Amino acid sequence: MITVRNAREADVPVLVEIGVRAWEQAVVGVADLQVRRDHARNAFQQFLTSRWLRVTVAEFDAQLAGWAAREGLDDEISDLWVEPSQQKKGLGSALLAAMEAEVVAAGFEAARLQTHARNVAAVGFFQKQGYAVNWLSVDYSQRLDRNIESVGLRRQLVEDEPVAYGPGGF
Repeated sequence: MITVRNAREADVPVLVEIGVRAWEQAVVGVADLQVRRDHARNAFQQFLTSRWLRVTVAEFDAQLAGWAAREGLDDEISDLWVEPSQQKKGLGSALLAAMEAEVVAAGFEAARLQTHARNVAAVGFFQKQGYAVNWLSVDYSQRLDRNIESVGLRRQLVEDEPVAYGPGGF
């Protein structure tokens, strides 16, 4: 059974390790894992230690199995990480739905996110959830110390109201 809840400070060590393992899976062929693993672990540790209140977790059978965050508390979902051994069980979908609900509750009509363009599994997952590619760029990644092709995805969450004039419209 999947349970989605707010993170607790005591969750941080487990969430760091989930993030590292999911990150390793996502960057295979893009980054030298031996060189970047410690850097990734430190980045997850710093983020989660200082911003755990902005994190939502998913548990599978009462065990932490994934987490997501909106770092800027805006319309961007900055993180979504699921333990590789627990993927394809609905955890990512549950976390994404929770993040989208937060985006709408904060007054935004669409959600956006990004990943590296070679992360075919993530891009496919988000497209299956209704996201469309909105942009493609090449940027320098400080975390990976190299240029990375990034893809931005966007999903409209709140439909625009039709414009009408007078009572009952046109």
